[in-house]
Amino acid sequence: MMKVFAAALAAGLMLVATAATASADPVRFGFAAEPYPPFTSPDASGKWVGWEVDLMDAVCKEAKLECVITPTAWDGIIPALTSKKIDVIWASMSITAEREKTISFTNPYYKTPLAVIGVKSKKFDASPDSLKGLAMGVQVSTTQADYAEKYYKPVVSSVKAYQTQDEVNQDLVAGRIDVEIADKLPLLDFLNTDAGKACCEFKGDAAWDEAIIGRGTGGGVRKEDNELREKLNAAIKALRDNGTYAAITKKYFTFDIYGQ
Repeated sequence: MMKVFAAALAAGLMLVATAATASADPVRFGFAAEPYPPFTSPDASGKWVGWEVDLMDAVCKEAKLECVITPTAWDGIIPALTSKKIDVIWASMSITAEREKTISFTNPYYKTPLAVIGVKSKKFDASPDSLKGLAMGVQVSTTQADYAEKYYKPVVSSVKAYQTQDEVNQDLVAGRIDVEIADKLPLLDFLNTDAGKACCEFKGDAAWDEAIIGRGTGGGVRKEDNELREKLNAAIKALRDNGTYAAITKKYFTFDIYGQ
């Protein structure tokens, strides 16, 4: 009888140890694999840096979570989440009703309008009528691609889709497109680079359409991961309340991006 009890106890302890190991697995934060400064980009050593990286580190510390960055192709990032290759999308993803059909989101952790930039040699603004006949570039599977489809495609000469935002910027610099639409904050960062200053200028904010643009940027989680989502929500709120969010933001921006 004692041998049976000992065996049962050992088996029980093994199960507890296995469960503890599983619960200690790091939370995999999916970042878009390409640079997206000033939010995420690899430095010369390959280490990921930027505002969103710093915020992730602070959120995970506050929530007492062990977190790791998992670079993931942008156009496959939602399938990567739902198939459990990652646990959180932390990649400047806009919270939209369409995406909420598939995944759940944390509360917003920043907000940015869509903006239009273009070559200095041509005068136009962000209104569709002023872009008639121009060649436009967008990143695939983004709110700006959806926006361009609805508002700009009927009037521009073409809408060219790219896998990464960096490729859109490169073709704008090279003169292969005349204009692009994207999130305003990274566009302003690009315009501060030598290449951006030389070729291009800010043309204006796109008219707001919440049905397309969404209600801010949040962390994406699986619909069933309510506990994780609420841990992240609590951490984001705590960082806002204790000044950590503002301190992180001050390193990258001259204004509070939470309510842009």
